[in-house]
Amino acid sequence: MSKPEVFAEIWRGDLLESYHMGHAVVCDAKGEIVQAWGDPTAVIYPRSACKMIQALPMVESGAADGLSTERLALSCASHKGAAIHTDRVSAWLADLGLGDDDLRCGTQMPSDPAAAEVLICGHTSPSQCHNNCSGKHAGFLTFSKFLRAGPEYIDPDHPVQRAVLAAHNEVTGEESPLFGIDGCSAPNHATSLHGFGRALSRFANAGGKSDLRSKAMVRLVNAMTAHPELVSGETGTCTHLMRAMGGRVAVKTGAEAVYAAIIPELGLSVALKIVDGTTRASECAIAAILVKLGVLDYNHPTTRSVLDAPMTNRRAIEVGTIRAGAALR
Repeated sequence: MSKPEVFAEIWRGDLLESYHMGHAVVCDAKGEIVQAWGDPTAVIYPRSACKMIQALPMVESGAADGLSTERLALSCASHKGAAIHTDRVSAWLADLGLGDDDLRCGTQMPSDPAAAEVLICGHTSPSQCHNNCSGKHAGFLTFSKFLRAGPEYIDPDHPVQRAVLAAHNEVTGEESPLFGIDGCSAPNHATSLHGFGRALSRFANAGGKSDLRSKAMVRLVNAMTAHPELVSGETGTCTHLMRAMGGRVAVKTGAEAVYAAIIPELGLSVALKIVDGTTRASECAIAAILVKLGVLDYNHPTTRSVLDAPMTNRRAIEVGTIRAGAALR
């Protein structure tokens, strides 16, 4: 078993003050590893980086027939709770004949500053639609209604979650050893980093295939790249990275510093995990790998905001940098 490698370094002046270590794989069209750092067999929870896998049964079953690309993007989203997100999720629920109380994701203060200000100034509590996973849950409800199943769609034994687990095992090529309960209360199934990369490579290589699963994968990837602001938000790094690459690559972050990238034009995928769960490190590392693969311009402002990026103090004085570790350079 290989040890994690240094993926991001924090320099203050001429001193290496801190560093973050991680694992990552790049997988090809066959799901084989073409490049790896750290331990590809490390078992992880992919967290929200696997939302396109969780949405897959809804789409391939036919439950999503007629859904707009915006709603498909929201089903893969970790959004900011901005009006562009909550209005669309609320409308989606209404079209299902449901409402906020039918969600099981819990309430969350929006991370979008304008949306948070509206709630604070209005002395109003956030709804479940503000939860960053509410789009995924609207997708679960869509699938549950299609299956004529019960309302507790987050129960691991519910038909929705059984279908999600089956899809997860099939696309990763592994039997998940266990699951944890995510922040939004849905099960999140563990897999090896290689298994996660293998699953993502299937999304990257689904184009031109005629089977239902491949067509569903293409629909989800195209929706993500068409609406990056719905997948994350106007201030989200995923949004900025997808825009910087002109919609050619779908990227998705997950809690505890997981990152996924789907690169159809190269038939490649990237799966990445920072051991200590620090997001600044996962953003730096995924940008470095995408630059190495030639799909992200090193000099693009988005790239330079997370990779070899200046760090400033409270007086806006540059005091250091966050850099990619030597392994990723």
